[in-house]
Amino acid sequence: MGSAAASAVCLRALLREGDLEVVGVVTQPDRPAGRGKMLSQCPCKAFALLHGVKSVISPEDVNSPATMAQLYAWHPDVIAVVAFGQFLRKPLLELPRHGCVNCHFSLLPKYRGASPVVAAIAAGEKLTGVTVMRMGVGMDDGPIMMQAYEPIYSDATGGKLMDDLATVGGVTLAKALRLMAQGKLPPEVPQVEEDATFARKLKKTDGLIDWSAPVLVIERRIRAYSPWPGCYTFLPERFRRKGNSGRLAVLKAAIVSEMEPGWAQAAPGCVLKNTKSGPVVKCGDTALMLAEVKPEGSSAMGGGAFLMGRPLVEGEILS
Repeated sequence: MGSAAASAVCLRALLREGDLEVVGVVTQPDRPAGRGKMLSQCPCKAFALLHGVKSVISPEDVNSPATMAQLYAWHPDVIAVVAFGQFLRKPLLELPRHGCVNCHFSLLPKYRGASPVVAAIAAGEKLTGVTVMRMGVGMDDGPIMMQAYEPIYSDATGGKLMDDLATVGGVTLAKALRLMAQGKLPPEVPQVEEDATFARKLKKTDGLIDWSAPVLVIERRIRAYSPWPGCYTFLPERFRRKGNSGRLAVLKAAIVSEMEPGWAQAAPGCVLKNTKSGPVVKCGDTALMLAEVKPEGSSAMGGGAFLMGRPLVEGEILS
């Protein structure tokens, strides 16, 4: 069961595992996408159909009687769940002989919930990983079957780290299921509830930059929120016109190593200096140089190229 691109990567790993047979795939229903709002398959469904999986269903409610009947007909020994997006009720969790197994993209019990990869980067973690666990009725609180580790580098983005973890997750999930089939899986380890943290589901509005925050917080969020929900700010009023709110997406930024005299007293969001690489903006403590941006209605561009077309004035405020 899965929907995201990471789900497809894990499905690929299972299809390559000679000791495992994928008897069916369950994904989210097709949804409208793009400007034309045409129905589009989720990445996992598209991958499954492209690679010859014949039994693929996409129910609105995975717990419905009709879906449960289909799952019973498949007689699964185990159900692997990866970024599926629907809540599994107890009857479904108990349907397979070996239960349901989830591949979660954090080192549980840290960062349970919907956005573990983003949360780990935003928190400044140096290490993360994947956890294969037996699912229970709670949120990501089941016993741990297997874990694998992945470093978080200083330039990591949410998208790149998710790609890396998807590969690690596929390998780890396939290994765990193979050992389960052979009866060689190590004893499961209960999670320590006192160590649990949660990563809530993000909204598009979470990407609005709060320039009063410390520079480390802002820089990490810009990387963590790439590609979604993305970080953005708003240009001064003179750049705004009908049909254009002045929204400026910030794609890449660099922490300024040395503050010049007078900068410390500037207000958060103040444009301190224009450089060849981009504008320098005051944060809650020090400053950030906007290295790559995307103005509303335009393509992504370097910070210096942006200033050539939309020259900011030192002292103006981004909000």
